Amino acid sequence: MLSVHAGEQLDHFQIERLIARSGMASIFQGTDLNTGQTVAIKIPHPEMECDPIFFERFQREEEIGIKLDHPGVMRVYPNEGRSDLYIVMEWVHGKLLREILATGGKMPAERAIHLVIKICRALDHIHSHGVVHRDLKPENIMVDEHDNIKIIDFGISANAGSRRITFAKLTDTMGTPDYISPEQVKGGRGDARSDVYAVGVMLYEMLTGRVPFTGSNPFAIMNDRLLNNPIPPRELNPEISPQLQEVLYRALERNPRNRYHSARDFAHDLEHLDQVGVEHEREELKNWKRRRSPWGRRIAMYVALALIPVIIFALLLFVARHA
Repeated sequence: MLSVHAGEQLDHFQIERLIARSGMASIFQGTDLNTGQTVAIKIPHPEMECDPIFFERFQREEEIGIKLDHPGVMRVYPNEGRSDLYIVMEWVHGKLLREILATGGKMPAERAIHLVIKICRALDHIHSHGVVHRDLKPENIMVDEHDNIKIIDFGISANAGSRRITFAKLTDTMGTPDYISPEQVKGGRGDARSDVYAVGVMLYEMLTGRVPFTGSNPFAIMNDRLLNNPIPPRELNPEISPQLQEVLYRALERNPRNRYHSARDFAHDLEHLDQVGVEHEREELKNWKRRRSPWGRRIAMYVALALIPVIIFALLLFVARHA
């Protein structure tokens, strides 16, 4: 089992400093002593190596990262001669989109559109290789000083046809529920349209300074997503054009069949907003103030169950009287 610290050497990599630490792994900045190249090294915590599900996911993350080759995707380097389990990745300069949003709040529409188009182009490449990211969020988007982006962290990504891993089975590894698609909330596998939904949530946040669905806990957020409509973006930021608001609604469609079917389609509309027709009679524009709660459904169900014996008794009494 592998346990390293800054200043130590791992095979032909010098460990420089700890960059990030999660419940599953630590990421270090390192130097490849053979090439002098700065790299990022992801090392699982020793206790995680005994978990077969984590081990499979870790291997899958490396396999997916190696086969993807796009300027908007963080590269993973092959490392066949390693002595233990770890991943060597491209060192990416810049800031996380989360940091940018945390310090600057909502963005000008022009910049938000520019970034999301680049995210969609990288995402289209990922999907064309049969990969679904499934955990897109501002924490997994790096932005450099020229507003170029890199999609990072393929820890819960899936190849087409790979073993099913859903939100319900891996709650602790799915990240924040703010960006999970409705079909994933319901336990569905999720596909390219689920990634499109997550990018739609990010664009909403970039333009308005808040996520479209909220709640006091993860389950409340997920229920809000399934039951209610978000505040129309133009209510929060009047500078958003009707066409841009329409694009957001198309990306955030609750039913994936009505959503953009590809990141390419999403990017196309953002690039040609003047050609986007606006649906003024959208339910999302009419009923967004009406808030429904899952408790209402539960109460109705309990009342219905309680009435069943009463109805049966009444039917029996009616039959007895008219026999």
